[in-house]
This record gives sequence, C-alpha cells and structure tokens, in this order.
Amino acid sequence: MSIPTGEIAGDDLFAPATVAVDDLYRFRYNYFPLNPEERVSKLQSQSDLALQILDTIPIEKRKLPLQRATYEYLRGKILDVVPVYKKEAEDHLSKAVKLNPSLVDAWLCLGNCVWKKGDLNAAKNCFTFALSKGPNKNILCQLSMLERKLAQDAENPEEIVNDSIKHASEAITLDVKEGYSWYNLGNGFLTSFFVTGAWDHSKLLQSLKAYQNAERDEKMKSNPDLYYNCATVNKYLENYERALSGFEAAALMDPGLNAMEDARMMVLLLEKLDYLLRGQIKAKRLSSLSSSLATVDLSHSYKRATMDLLSEGLNKGIAIAGKVLFFAKNESLAPLYYVLSDSNHTSYVITVYGIRNDAIKEGDQVTLLEPFYRSVDFSWKGMHYQFKSVRVDFVEQVLVNGKCLSPHHAVRTSIYAQLKA
Repeated sequence: MSIPTGEIAGDDLFAPATVAVDDLYRFRYNYFPLNPEERVSKLQSQSDLALQILDTIPIEKRKLPLQRATYEYLRGKILDVVPVYKKEAEDHLSKAVKLNPSLVDAWLCLGNCVWKKGDLNAAKNCFTFALSKGPNKNILCQLSMLERKLAQDAENPEEIVNDSIKHASEAITLDVKEGYSWYNLGNGFLTSFFVTGAWDHSKLLQSLKAYQNAERDEKMKSNPDLYYNCATVNKYLENYERALSGFEAAALMDPGLNAMEDARMMVLLLEKLDYLLRGQIKAKRLSSLSSSLATVDLSHSYKRATMDLLSEGLNKGIAIAGKVLFFAKNESLAPLYYVLSDSNHTSYVITVYGIRNDAIKEGDQVTLLEPFYRSVDFSWKGMHYQFKSVRVDFVEQVLVNGKCLSPHHAVRTSIYAQLKA
C-alpha cells in the first residue's frame, strides 16, 4: 500500500476520503474471487463509494491550490484502482502534480496509470521525478518493477535487470522490515535468472532468501503472487514438494492465477519420470545400453565415479557417465529432462539448463563434470516419488559421445517471472 507523501492541505478535511482510499486499495490487494470479472465489478462499486465520500468535501473548501491538488490526487487514485487504464484517472492525477509537484504519491499513481496504457517511458519519468524529491521505498519498488518490464524488449536486458535489483535493494535499506520490498528484490533475482540464460543456481538461492524475508511481514501472507513466485523458484531448484504446496496456496488465494495449471504440469512431469524410471526400463535394454559405455578421455583433475558414489550437492573434481535412455518431453521450456543409466545399471534423471534441446539425444553417451546431485524423495497426494537427479547448468559441464558441446548449443531461455503491478 502506498502512503501519501508530500504536503497535503487540510489533513482533517481530507481524512475520511484518505481512509476510504486506503480501505479501497486494501480491498484490491486482498480480494481474488474465482471470476475475475466479479473482482472488477466489486472494485468499481467500492470505487464509487469512495468517490461519494470524497465529494462530501464542499467545493469552496477545495479551491486553494494545495486543497485542489489533494482532491485531484485522491480522485485520480480512486479511479485508477481498476486493472484497466482510465484516461479520467490520468487527467486528475496530472492536475494534482501540476498543482503540487511535491505530492510524491500522486507521481507514483500517475506513473502506474500511464504504465497501464503502455507508456513505459512516461511511467519511468514519473517515478524518477518523484525520487528527485527524496528516497521513497514505494517509488523505488515500482521503478524496480517497471525496469523488469522494460528489460523484456531491450537490447541490454541484463543491465536493466541489474538496475532493478539495485533499486529494490535501496528500498530495503529504507525499511528492512517491509515485506513488499523483499518480495520485489526476490522478483529481481528471479528475473535475472531467466534473463542471463536460466542456469545460474545462485540467483535462485538469492531470490528464495528474499522471498523468505518477505514472508516474515504479516501483510505479505495474503499476497498470492509471493506464493506463486516462491513456488516458481522452488520448481527450478527442484524442491518439488515445496513448489507444489506453493502453487496450491497461490491458487487458493487467487484462482485467477495459473497456479493450479503449473501444479498439474509438474505432477504430470513427475508421473512421466516415475513411469520411465520404473515401468519402461527393461533389464535387457538397460544392460545392453549401460555395458556399452565407452571410456572417455578426461583431464587428470577429474575422478571417474558412478551414481552410488556421489554426495548430495556439488561434487567437485568428479565425472560421471551414462547412456541416455529417454528424453522426457514436457510443456516447460526449461529445464530439459533426460533419463540415463550408468555402468552399474543405476537409472537417474538429469535436468538440463542453458543447453539446446538438440544437443543431447536418446542413445548418446553423456559425461557430466562436477555433477550437482540430489536425491528426490517425497509423497504428494497418495503418490510417492523417489529418484536420483543431477543438475546440468552449462555446456562446459557436458561431454556428448566423448566430445565437448560447441558454443552454439548454449541457449538463453526467454522466460519471465509472473510479476503483477
């Protein structure tokens, strides 16, 4: 919730309307019915009530410039509560900042309003001008969010997302207990993960830590987007049970999110992996494939190992080899999932990030350098999932049929986190 900043004339005069606006936006951030149209309709009716309260202020008491600015600001903010752009809201907010350029929250609202009509540069100008009046956590968060949007079509997305992270961090320094600022920082790191190729494990961990800090703020516990984006991070960290729980929690709060579909797709993937690992690998085929593993020339800095010798987490100085039995097709762009078998006939899953889907094929022999290993073992709604998994983050980590992958096999995954204004 943004807090009015700047000089407001007649605080007592506008107090009832200000309370009505705060209540209106609190309703907006917490009301998510099954039908999105019902939400818009309810917001409109609540907006009409807030306007009635605002209009109880006599005309003669809102004629002075500061009084008029406050009135125009509150009216514009009330009208802008709906998800779609309203020119009437922009007109009132524009009048407010002309009458009182120090009314920082009016600049914030105006920036949000013009953002809705697609004028991102004008929105950025509003936020930047507001910051010239002094540091403000709400403005910094909106600027950070806007920069992530600008990055999607930019030639230098990494640089713009880094600016987004910088501004989100600055907001936290102003109020370390503000959950929304931590949530915003988490979104910045998650977007950076995707923009830089969807392989940097550390960005996911930074994002998850920020989201966990956000959850400490009682106000954020009703934010469905926090649960959704946190579930997305856990999905890519392969914390499957936490991801499924997060998606379901988000869906319960806001049925309009695609969270239940994300959970459904994850369950389908897990069921497919379970089917391939348990039901499709016939002993004869497994034996013939794994026994044909060729010896691959490796640097003396690597020690050969099999799956049963790996430790949980990063295995530095270790190399493992296996035959690709299956490519597990799924609807997600990243990661790619393959089922392999090593020389001991141990079957395992590799999750591949940052590599083109034609780089590894069924029947290939794959050697993984310094594998990141984890044992997946959890139950979900009556199903038990248990398998060994190795994460592959970049082309330099993989040899296919004894050969290094060429740079053209590296790929940037164009996915962005679901970030709502």
